Amino acid sequence: MPGKMTQEQFNEFLDAKPGWIILTSVSSTGYPHSVPLGYFRDGEKIYCGVRDNTQKILNIERNPKVSLLVESGSTMADIKGAMVQGDAVVHREPEKVLALMRAGATARGVAETELPTAPNPGSAFIEITPVNQISWDYGAV
Repeated sequence: MPGKMTQEQFNEFLDAKPGWIILTSVSSTGYPHSVPLGYFRDGEKIYCGVRDNTQKILNIERNPKVSLLVESGSTMADIKGAMVQGDAVVHREPEKVLALMRAGATARGVAETELPTAPNPGSAFIEITPVNQISWDYGAV
């Protein structure tokens, strides 16, 4: 049975960005639609930068319930993961997109002088508010 992460460990794991986060939304046919995305965490919320009008955006506008998954490791001794189930909102307003682009770049360590000054055309952000968090850490057994 794997160990579970504390809230602090959970946040540290997400912030360490061990890989892409997998966003799963629900398609119009009811099947899961999973895609890898870049992400960052700001407080309790998680943000994913995306192109607007893609399938994931259409799915979220129809049903805002999503799941996010990050996992790392390659053997039973070091596999750990974090899953977030939450409610998603799409942001496409230019001022909000620019603010989130700058926040994401800052989270990646981009220098202040190199931060974006205008939003990329066709860009949007998905904001996920966690409702449930699940974790596993086989190294903690």
